[in-house]
Amino acid sequence: MIFPINQHRFFSSSVPWISPLQYIKPTSPNPDPPTFPITPLQEIRKPRFITHETTIRMIKQEKNPQRALEIFNKASEQRGFNHNHNTYSTIVHKLALSKKFNAIDSILRQMTFETCKFHEGLFLNLMTHYSKSSLHEKTLEIFYAIPPFVREKPSPKALSTCLNLLIESDRVDLAQKLLADSKKNFRLQPNTCIFNILIKYHCKSGDIDSAFKILKKMKKSKQMNCSPNLITYSTLMGGLCDSGRLKEAIELFEDMVSKDEIFPDALTYNVLINGFCRGGKVDAAKKIMGFMRKNGCNPNLFNYSALMNGLCKEGRLEEAKEVFDEMRRLGLGGDVVSYTTLISSLCRVGRVDEGIELLKEMKEKDCRADVVTYNVIIGGLCRERRFEEAMGMLERLPYQGVYLNKASYRIALNILLGEGEMEKAMALLGLMLERGFRPHFATSNELLTSLCESGKVADATIALYGLAEKGFQPELASWVQLVESVCRERKLIKVFELLNELIVA
Repeated sequence: MIFPINQHRFFSSSVPWISPLQYIKPTSPNPDPPTFPITPLQEIRKPRFITHETTIRMIKQEKNPQRALEIFNKASEQRGFNHNHNTYSTIVHKLALSKKFNAIDSILRQMTFETCKFHEGLFLNLMTHYSKSSLHEKTLEIFYAIPPFVREKPSPKALSTCLNLLIESDRVDLAQKLLADSKKNFRLQPNTCIFNILIKYHCKSGDIDSAFKILKKMKKSKQMNCSPNLITYSTLMGGLCDSGRLKEAIELFEDMVSKDEIFPDALTYNVLINGFCRGGKVDAAKKIMGFMRKNGCNPNLFNYSALMNGLCKEGRLEEAKEVFDEMRRLGLGGDVVSYTTLISSLCRVGRVDEGIELLKEMKEKDCRADVVTYNVIIGGLCRERRFEEAMGMLERLPYQGVYLNKASYRIALNILLGEGEMEKAMALLGLMLERGFRPHFATSNELLTSLCESGKVADATIALYGLAEKGFQPELASWVQLVESVCRERKLIKVFELLNELIVA
């Protein structure tokens, strides 16, 4: 017989249902109702599956590299999850930024067991990080690791990237090994990019003749991807200018245009303008700028800045201001470099107020002055003995969001000592030490000596206490002079306190 069950009552009632058989035939005199374990809701829910995209996003957002690595490892513990190129690339980049190279070695070993395809970009990025950390042998190792991981031979881009990193780091021995191995094992032939890197190395080392030998080799090559280009000629012209061979630089420029029909851009012109200005040939640099305009290439901000710098170095300040005004009339504005160049020149000739006006103009035009600009102004004020204004800037600027460096304070302190302004020097020393800056070793000794010579022995002991807390230990001559000055005042206890302070420090 089937007993009908009210389904609504069965599912809606909070009382557990008991079978009729259990009710008729109890197993004990006082049967207990059956119990049902209560499981928390969060334990019933299945954990959310972390996808590759989510893993990448979480690793990128995590600031702590160790926790980022934990996220990477935790994701791999999921059933059915295998890391791919993108997740490996993300964690390797995160670890490399924090210079966790031991952890990267472990990741690379783990990658050898993966079946996914890796792309070359991961290794190019890693080579750059190793090179920045001066691990040049590792840079080369990563290049050699490309074939087993990518399952293809390195591309010409990989070769040029690695070669450039090694040459920039002056590891010519490794660069030569790289070229030999690439030709022998991977049959990678040099192209224009690689030849340009070699030319840059020779120019950088001052071996212009070797650089021109490579140019001849490029011209003789029948391969299209080995022909010299604008970068080739610009690099060679820069090398000639650095060596003072300005006439040859112009001749090469003419050959580039007339024979090879390669036409210059603003960067190429800037190589010549900058080179002639550094060589003291500013009038020739002005002519190059005029030639540039006639040939339809408008000067840019860097061209104007280079010419301004040359004029300022020769003391032709009014002409530099004319160039600066012309640049602004053309709507190019001014960058921090051009402004600082002009402000520095004005301050050198005692026209600090004009420099301060330009500083105000920078603020109005949203051109943010950097610490170099402010240091120039501070130095100019101090040289004009406007110490109160300079000290006011040093005191005020950090509260206005301007980051000052140790040079900012040292410039002022050196001038104060030179002018015998001992009270102001002591005040500035206090400000420096309070903000975590310490004078140069020589300046610190000069300060102690000058204070003793001017009879300010108490200030000298205070200065020594403050400097000693920052790890300073005076040279013997300064220490002897300070001890003798204290002893003359019959304050022997103070001598022993000073000696103890130095020992503890």
